[in-house]
Amino acid sequence: MTRVPLIDPATATGAAAEQLAATRQTLGVIPNMATAMANSPAALQGFLGLFGALKQGVLPAATQERIALAVAEANGCAYCLSAHTMVSRNAVKLPEEEITAARRGHSLDAKSEAVLHLALAITRNRGPVDKETFDAARQAGLSDEEIVEVIANVARNIFTNYVNEALDVDVEWPLVTPFERTASSATREA
Repeated sequence: MTRVPLIDPATATGAAAEQLAATRQTLGVIPNMATAMANSPAALQGFLGLFGALKQGVLPAATQERIALAVAEANGCAYCLSAHTMVSRNAVKLPEEEITAARRGHSLDAKSEAVLHLALAITRNRGPVDKETFDAARQAGLSDEEIVEVIANVARNIFTNYVNEALDVDVEWPLVTPFERTASSATREA
C-alpha cells in the first residue's frame, strides 16, 4: 500500500489540482505515481517539465523507453518496469526481444547499445563514466546533445524509480518484476 495518500484528481484543489490536470495533458493519463507525487505539487511540476522537455529532444521515444527500462531494472523498480514495458509495447512498438534486451542493458541496434551502456554506467556509478564507455558512445555516433540527453533521461528515471520505491506506490499496470527479484523468488520456492 502506498505510503502517502494518492491525491484524487476529482477532489484535488489548488496547485495539486493544477499539476494533476497538467499530468493528464502531458501523459494522457494520471498514473498512481503522479497522484503520489502530487503531495508535492512542485515535485510533480518538476517531473512534468523534464518529461515534456525531453519528449521534444533529439533522442527518439524508443531510445528513451530503452533507457527507462534499463534504469528501472538496475534500480529494481517494478512500478517503472511495468509502466515502461507497457509503453514500450503499445506506444513505441518495441519488439519483445528489444524490451528484454533493454532491461539487461543491451540492444540489437549498435547505437542503442552504446546509449544503454552509457546510461547504466551513469546509473551504477552515480554519475562518473570511464573513458572506455564514453569513447564507445562517441564511436557509436552519439553527439554532444544526445549524450547530455542520455544523462537527463537517466536522472528523470532515477527520480521516478526512487519516488515509486520509497513511497511503495501501488502498481496499476500489468506487473513486471525485476529479473533479480524473479530469480530470488524462484530460488526461495525451489
